[in-house]
Amino acid sequence: MNRYTFLKNMGFRGAALMAILTSCVKEEDTYVDALTLTKDGQTVGGGTSTTVTTPASSTGSTADVLGVKNPLLTLTLANETALSKVGGYIQRSGITVGRISSTAFAAVTQTCSHEPKKQVILNGSTEFYCTAHGARFNLDGTGKNSLAGRGITAYKTLTDGKTLIIYS
Repeated sequence: MNRYTFLKNMGFRGAALMAILTSCVKEEDTYVDALTLTKDGQTVGGGTSTTVTTPASSTGSTADVLGVKNPLLTLTLANETALSKVGGYIQRSGITVGRISSTAFAAVTQTCSHEPKKQVILNGSTEFYCTAHGARFNLDGTGKNSLAGRGITAYKTLTDGKTLIIYS
C-alpha cells in the first residue's frame, strides 16, 4: 500500500488529500550536497550539509557541466541578465534560481511549503522569501521563521561561467 492509497482509505479526499501529499517531505530533500569544481575541472562532493558552500572556483569545462545526468534546468548565463549581479534571480520551470555571490548560485522550488503558492523569490543574497505570506528560507531550503517550518526543496547548481545547470 502506498501513501496515497493509505490516506484515501483514511477518508481524505480532494483538496485535503492533495494538501497532505504535498506536505510530505523525504529526509534527503531537506539537505543539499554541496559540489565544487577544482581548477582542473574535477567535481568535489561535500557529503550531507545543511549550509550552502560557496565554491572557491566554480569554473570547469563545458563538457563537465553538460555531463550532469538528468538536469532539471539548463541556463545560458549570457541570456539571463537578472543573474549577472549578486542578488538577482529568475524563475523557470517551477524553480527560483538566484546569484548569491560572484561565483555561486542557489536554486529552490518556487512553491512555498506553507501554502502552495509559486511566489518564492531570492531576498538579497542571503535568503529566499515567499511574497504571499512572509515565509523565509535559508539558501539550503531550511525554514527561518514559523511560516517556513517545513522548508522547501533546494537543488544543486553547477556552472562553468557560461552555462548554469540545476539538478537534484
